[in-house]
Amino acid sequence: MHHFWRISVVSAYLALGFAGPAHGQEWTRFRGPNGTGISDTSTFPAQWGEKDYRWKLELPGGGHSSPVVWQDKVFLTCADDQSGKRMVVCAGASTGKILWTHDCGGNAYPKHMDNSYASSTPAVDADRVYVCWSTPEEFSLIALTHEGKDVWKADLGPFVSQHGGGQSPILSGDMVLLGDDQEGQASFVFGIEKAMGKVAWRTPRVKSNKFCPATPCLYTPKDGEAQAIFLSKSEGVTAVDPKTGKVVWQAKDVFDARAVGSPIFAGGLIIGSCGDGPIGHDLVGVRPPTDGKPAEEVWHTREATPYVTTTLAKGDLLFCWGDSGLVTCRRPATGEQVWQQRVPGGGFCSSPICCGDMIFNITRKGEVVVIAAKDKYELLGRTPLNEKCQATPAVAEGKMFVRTYTHLYCVTGKSLAAARR
Repeated sequence: MHHFWRISVVSAYLALGFAGPAHGQEWTRFRGPNGTGISDTSTFPAQWGEKDYRWKLELPGGGHSSPVVWQDKVFLTCADDQSGKRMVVCAGASTGKILWTHDCGGNAYPKHMDNSYASSTPAVDADRVYVCWSTPEEFSLIALTHEGKDVWKADLGPFVSQHGGGQSPILSGDMVLLGDDQEGQASFVFGIEKAMGKVAWRTPRVKSNKFCPATPCLYTPKDGEAQAIFLSKSEGVTAVDPKTGKVVWQAKDVFDARAVGSPIFAGGLIIGSCGDGPIGHDLVGVRPPTDGKPAEEVWHTREATPYVTTTLAKGDLLFCWGDSGLVTCRRPATGEQVWQQRVPGGGFCSSPICCGDMIFNITRKGEVVVIAAKDKYELLGRTPLNEKCQATPAVAEGKMFVRTYTHLYCVTGKSLAAARR
């Protein structure tokens, strides 16, 4: 079984229904503002050396979770590979110094060799940091202050997955939203009150034999209320009212395998993928209900589809970054192929992000690969990090935060780097 739990991801770019990035906006969840993976910072070098690092931090444990950022603090999770002890780490975004480490306990348990005990990316707002943990005995969500103090813990029951966990929460209004598509037992999606940790609603899911950790995102139809979009093998594409948990609409029979890469919105469609073993299976474009019509599957392909990685939309281009490194550029409205190219460097579990007109992704061996976000393939740069990596970078205030298994790097834009020389 391929590695599916990290980072899976949502992506969209200034498209109808999805909020686009704003200058200086915090990177509050997996892949930033509403999971788009898009930053308006365009000054990062296509490849870099030691002079371009603002700092490099050795972490107190390993993990595949991605960093999130609020003002001058970076939050991520780590764990001890032997004991399974888990922790939340907060570092200064400007200094690279660890400000605090919160011990969350934990124990070792069987998991896939490519998974980690810290594969869930936190979510953060002005008041708290929200972190999901899963063991066979307990699936839970905790909230901490920005100073690392306990606020609450929500116990959501046991967790069954042969390969370990990796779900990541998101925020919507006063709710923390979290998927819980397990294997062979009752599954749910949850809405948890972010102030007190009370479970406001839990919506049952059809039992499945495939754990699906795709991170949800928010979609707002024209003249309508926000909807939370979840993906799974058994439920397909599901839109849920984030306030009540009520299913608003569904496109059910679109996937034949586990959903890992997260939903995105582009070309008027919600686009999702699934896969199993080492390969992607289905990539689909679903039109949300309009004018009284039901949700419609507009296009569907099984050619060179992503599995763990999430697609990324930039304007009228859709970049489908396959786990093997085969990248396909498509038109999001139709699925039409624009170009296809194998990117050098090997396999990928990280999901791409876009800064200006450059797309960044990181190989499993730890090499940053940069291509142009254009309708013609162009390789712009390659930078070795010399350690395995399955996390997705975060970008905030002109800084890119790159997490390898045991290190966190801060890369500054060209203008900032030049100012220090």
